[in-house]
Amino acid sequence: MSDKSLFVRIGDFFFKYRNVIFPVAIFANLLLIPPRDAYFGVKAYDDWVDWIGVAIVCAGLLLRGAIIGFAYIKRGGLDKKVHADDLVTEGFFAAGRNPLYVGNMMIYTGIFLMQGGWPALVGPLVFFAIYSSIIAAEEHFLRNKFGAQFDAYCANTPRWGIRISVLRAAIKDMNYDWRRVVAKDYTTFANAILAMVLVAFMAVVHHGGKQGVIDALPAFVPAFLAIGLVVLAIRLLKKRTDLLRT
Repeated sequence: MSDKSLFVRIGDFFFKYRNVIFPVAIFANLLLIPPRDAYFGVKAYDDWVDWIGVAIVCAGLLLRGAIIGFAYIKRGGLDKKVHADDLVTEGFFAAGRNPLYVGNMMIYTGIFLMQGGWPALVGPLVFFAIYSSIIAAEEHFLRNKFGAQFDAYCANTPRWGIRISVLRAAIKDMNYDWRRVVAKDYTTFANAILAMVLVAFMAVVHHGGKQGVIDALPAFVPAFLAIGLVVLAIRLLKKRTDLLRT
């Protein structure tokens, strides 16, 4: 512990509690801060920005799905602490050290962009700082455990970027496992979709008036229920069948 910098210790904290802090922060932000209804006073601009945000979120989800389908890296740690049995350098991890976090940043950025206002500017910066501290904590552990092997990996692989020139060769002979994507990442997909639906619903709540909310409920209630039912169905499939076992 004594050899850890303050930044690494901050990363340890966020790594330990990220599964609670991140979703609570996102959904509390969406519930408490009204989404912007118009950019520069023009509603059409807001619609365009919303669609751009949706596209960025979907791109982030697709990236995560591609990464996990080819090679999965356990980010849960051990006893809520950074841990790794092996240094994963295959698949997308041959082209970038933290491609999953790149996908996460895309998801958060898209959601904040849909919300608009100051969260669209501040939110991505805050999450980038938090993820940078988590990466620092992970790299501290990996460097101490794998030494020169990890240093060589870092020398040839960017921390935040994804080298497309390396990626094609890295996944050429690998098999894609869609079941692993569903089994391991369904909560990420569900939370991201839920957040996008919640942005749209809160926009109606804040800008549509009472009648607007009443008129919107027949669309939003089934959407919220569908997300919950899909999550429940996947959990049951994982627990009671072999369909999603990898």
